Amino acid sequence: MMSRSYTNLLDLASGNFPAMGQPRERKRLPRVMTVPGVISELDDDVANSVTSDVPSSVVQDRIIIVGNQLPVKAKRRPDNKGWSFSWDEDSLLLQLKDGLPEEMEVLYVGSLRADIDLSEQDDVSQVLLDRFKCVPAFLPPDILSKFYHGFCKQYLWPLFHYMLPISGNHGGRFDRSLWEAYVAANNIFSQRVIEVINPEDDYVWIHDYHLMVLPTFLRRRFNRLRMGFFLHSPFPSSEIYRTLPVREEILKALLNSDLIGFHTFDYARHFLSCCSRMLGLEYQSKRGYIGLEYYGRTVGIKIMPVGIHMGQIQSVLKLADKDWRVEELKQQFEGKTVLLGVDDMDIFKGVNLKLLAMEQLLKQHPKWQRRAVLVQITNPARGRGRDLEEVQAEIQESCRRINETFGRPGYEPVVFIDRPVSLSERSAYFTIAECVVVAAVRDGMNLTPYEYIVCRQGVSGSESSSGSSGPKKSMLVVSEFIGCSPSLSGAIRVNPWNIEATAEAMNEAISMADSEKQLRHEKHYRYVSTHDVAYWSRSFYQDMERTCKDHFRRRCWGIGLSFGFRVVALDPNFKKLNIDQIESAYIKSKNRAILLDYDGTVMPQTTINKTPSQEVISIINTLCSDAKNTVFVVSGRGRDSLGKWFNPCKKLGIAAEHGYFMRWSVDEDWENCGQSSDFGWTQIAEPVMKLYTEATDGSSIEKKESALVWHHRDADPGFGAAQAKELLDHLESVLANEPVAVKSGQCIVEVKPQGISKGSVAEKIFTSMAESGRQADFVLCIGDDRSDEDMFESIDNAIANGNLTSSKSVFACTVGQKPSKAKYYLDDTTDVINMLEALAEASDPSPSAGSSP
Repeated sequence: MMSRSYTNLLDLASGNFPAMGQPRERKRLPRVMTVPGVISELDDDVANSVTSDVPSSVVQDRIIIVGNQLPVKAKRRPDNKGWSFSWDEDSLLLQLKDGLPEEMEVLYVGSLRADIDLSEQDDVSQVLLDRFKCVPAFLPPDILSKFYHGFCKQYLWPLFHYMLPISGNHGGRFDRSLWEAYVAANNIFSQRVIEVINPEDDYVWIHDYHLMVLPTFLRRRFNRLRMGFFLHSPFPSSEIYRTLPVREEILKALLNSDLIGFHTFDYARHFLSCCSRMLGLEYQSKRGYIGLEYYGRTVGIKIMPVGIHMGQIQSVLKLADKDWRVEELKQQFEGKTVLLGVDDMDIFKGVNLKLLAMEQLLKQHPKWQRRAVLVQITNPARGRGRDLEEVQAEIQESCRRINETFGRPGYEPVVFIDRPVSLSERSAYFTIAECVVVAAVRDGMNLTPYEYIVCRQGVSGSESSSGSSGPKKSMLVVSEFIGCSPSLSGAIRVNPWNIEATAEAMNEAISMADSEKQLRHEKHYRYVSTHDVAYWSRSFYQDMERTCKDHFRRRCWGIGLSFGFRVVALDPNFKKLNIDQIESAYIKSKNRAILLDYDGTVMPQTTINKTPSQEVISIINTLCSDAKNTVFVVSGRGRDSLGKWFNPCKKLGIAAEHGYFMRWSVDEDWENCGQSSDFGWTQIAEPVMKLYTEATDGSSIEKKESALVWHHRDADPGFGAAQAKELLDHLESVLANEPVAVKSGQCIVEVKPQGISKGSVAEKIFTSMAESGRQADFVLCIGDDRSDEDMFESIDNAIANGNLTSSKSVFACTVGQKPSKAKYYLDDTTDVINMLEALAEASDPSPSAGSSP
């Protein structure tokens, strides 16, 4: 029988987001929240889910930290009656509190590592909320297994670490049921957040790849929620990420956050590249901050590697049992040089590559035989599968072979520790190690080198620090494929796949002069001690505050189904053009100027046949036949095609090639509005464009009478944009002394005569009407792209210099909900046609009417 939760999951897949059912009705937790004044698209079940049980507390901000696991340890009581709980001091989610404002309340939402019986879940929830301010998310066993061990560990984790499932035996193939379980689990987490959230006052900070679609669930309920997301794993290059069958769903879900954080610029760059290639979004950098414009919202991109908890490690260094363990290890490895590795048992940690490098070191440099020892601490595996089993077998075989080949009585070159090791014992190993080696083939961050540096520094006044009271020193050999590598400039960086080079790096590290080791250690310690976990969380929170500061000033509403859902955020003064409002102003006016763009305004961009329909011709003819109207089509297209298409509209004015050519009606000749008729510059510009066309597959050159346009819409998005930037610089350089303007647009670079723009066309029309005694008291100006912004700007200029009456009957309108100088918008060309049709029906046809003033 299909479970209720799975049935709801099928609803999700079909594009709906019902509340996920639990196996039985759960008792609601007491919560602190208010219902905000303006939230659109709240369903009935949503409205019920946010009802407050207690009075609202709106005095201070609160942050809800959401992670896959709560920072709490659960243990069955000895009498088997109930549970005992304690903080998990090693949890990053707990440690990051140090960087948040002291007065800020912190609430946690996540799952427990323990299997809590259904009958105990309500009591456990209450205890965790009362004592730890934690809200547990209990996942049904079938969803938990598919969500964590299935989609997260067998599919996402390998893919994000650059491992493609080439065959069924290599990595995990995409399984739709695992994805549905991932979605279901994220929805259960969202329900727990919704139970305790105060959407007007709370911040939400979501952590890691387990919860990448959670932002969509929360954004759909609370349009103005202040929400950040931090990815602790690598984000793969677009070539890898694009293989993910649900690639766009995850990208769009992440973009429902306000701030998205990554450890390194590489990870952020890969994410931005995916947004560009798959969603057509381009990022901008302003005053050091990177942002993506997404339906009127600016989604911030944060690059900040996490740090360690200095206080925790320093307190461990003061423990007596640590000092005792240090002395014990010194005796064990007396006369030996210790290299140390501390890794999780994971297929990406490169443990076997490190062992092979150690073997190569002993072969190439026999002087280290009987002297160098690699101590490899391996934490228990968190995942499972055939790949992991193969790696474990390889590691054991390498250890056996190396010790058999190079081992002697009293000397074991590889000491393999395959068990959980406490921070206290780990710090003892760090203290006596001459060098730490990290050979991971891919790792999101890896804080082992940071812990090692702090342990080698020790605590002031401790004699056992670094083995002596003298100068502190340490050495690191780190893979260039881990997140902490860029911040450790004094480390020896290696490609772990190159066994010989890694072995030489290990030899260089342990052979280096003490003075050099000391200098490198000091440099690293300065960085690690100042860029700790508190610094990281403080920086992320401050950026989240900055990114969200305008949330309650903007008008927001949600559109789209399933993972196509997004929030449109617009300035309060930017609103949809109301047909009744404009029709009323139209009827009352005496002299009207109507300026229409063509492509993307009255003709859809996606249409291959660009000839206007009979409906468009009829509407424009009706508008032109009203004696009060001056109607113009203002387009970047050539005069021949526009003249041919609109030949039936005898009284229509046309401005072609952005206004270089202009005529007031069919009966009048085309005016040349250019300041110069010298087109000698084309002989300079065209050869340059041809060079870039030959070098850029998918690009082309369009020759107009007055301009040259280089198109790269069909080229590779990244390469095309880079080539366009280079071409723009190149053309500006070679045409510096020519009377032309070089401009970039949407997938184009255009060279055209100076002084030519749609704005100048609008000014000419307004001026001509005013000089003939027909000053416009109604203006409708509609366009969809960057060139039309010049028209919108010219309207303000015309009002300022008196060519337009300063009245409310001015309607500058852009097509599509996007940032614009226009004060109004219509959704698409269909809306534009409907609005023009309404105006046409309100018109007063007159046989004596004409476009010319």
